[in-house]
Amino acid sequence: MKRFLSHLNEIEIKEVAEKKVDSLEKLIIVLLKRVHPQNVEILASILKQALIPSISVEVDDEIEKLFVEIEKNPNLLFNKAIQIHIEKLILKRFEKDKLVVVQKTSDISKLVLMMEEYFNEAISSNGSGTKNILNIREKIESINIAQDGIEALTKLQDELVNAASMIEKEMSSVTNKLESGKSQILALEEKIKSLEDELTKTKTENMTDHLTGVLTRRAFSDEIKRIESSYNRINTQYAVIFFDLDHFKILNDSYGHECGDVVLSTFGKILNKTVREHDLVGRYGGEEFIAIIHFNLNRELLQFLKRIKTIVTENSFLYQDKKIRITFSAGVAIRNSYPTYENALQKADALLYKAKESGRNKILLENGMEI
Repeated sequence: MKRFLSHLNEIEIKEVAEKKVDSLEKLIIVLLKRVHPQNVEILASILKQALIPSISVEVDDEIEKLFVEIEKNPNLLFNKAIQIHIEKLILKRFEKDKLVVVQKTSDISKLVLMMEEYFNEAISSNGSGTKNILNIREKIESINIAQDGIEALTKLQDELVNAASMIEKEMSSVTNKLESGKSQILALEEKIKSLEDELTKTKTENMTDHLTGVLTRRAFSDEIKRIESSYNRINTQYAVIFFDLDHFKILNDSYGHECGDVVLSTFGKILNKTVREHDLVGRYGGEEFIAIIHFNLNRELLQFLKRIKTIVTENSFLYQDKKIRITFSAGVAIRNSYPTYENALQKADALLYKAKESGRNKILLENGMEI
């Protein structure tokens, strides 16, 4: 203290004595008279501008109130209590501003997410999503940023809302175009459906023999690939059966080809109705038919063969007013008795030939059994 007093002029020494200055704080007030009042006012103004405006308006009023007092008496800047108050205001403003920045960052994230939601809605919109898009725009508009004093965010909000409006108009235009072309799309769909039906019908017709209703030889060969695939995977048991109508040439010569067609058609229907869904029946050529019959027990196969023979031989085929008796011969080979399907097919064909050579009207199995 004495060291500072030694640097005072006479007027200051006199004032210290009169006011009984006994501390550095009181001495500062005396020394402030050396500072030009205008300089102190400038210092106060700079400090105020540094503190106001704050991002958070909550502190602005408190700062403004303090500096009204300082403007009246700039020397208050050198008052210890005022300095502590200013320091607290600076810290308070910093914390408040930090909270606002965090909030505004969150607002920006919300805007970005809402725009992403908007874009996704716009992209997937087919015209019925306009109401949802409007709701998203209302959400963006509802974020109250302007009153918080951040001009950049307010501008961003306006730009996003405008962008949303433009996208809405564009999507509306696209929707109108889609609606105008809807009838053409429906017409194309109908045309495609019609073509698909025709293709399916053509495929079915190509697979089915038009006279007998059973598979064509080519379609039968294609289906055998599926049957063989199942056989190789899980060893499904099946028999290969060759059928041939007896004395068919004599029938044609006696009653005409139209009668022969009726007999072939009827025989094909009998086979189709007697086999199960996973079995196959095909016309191999002329009066020859071929069948793939699945079975687990031998008696199941025998029951099928006997049923076919009973139906055909114990009933008459009707042609106009004529009742015609028909018989057939057949050869049966079991698939797992041979290394390949072709080998089993050859055996069934050989047994059929043997049945015809030995008197016809019989079914021969590879084990020598005759039905």
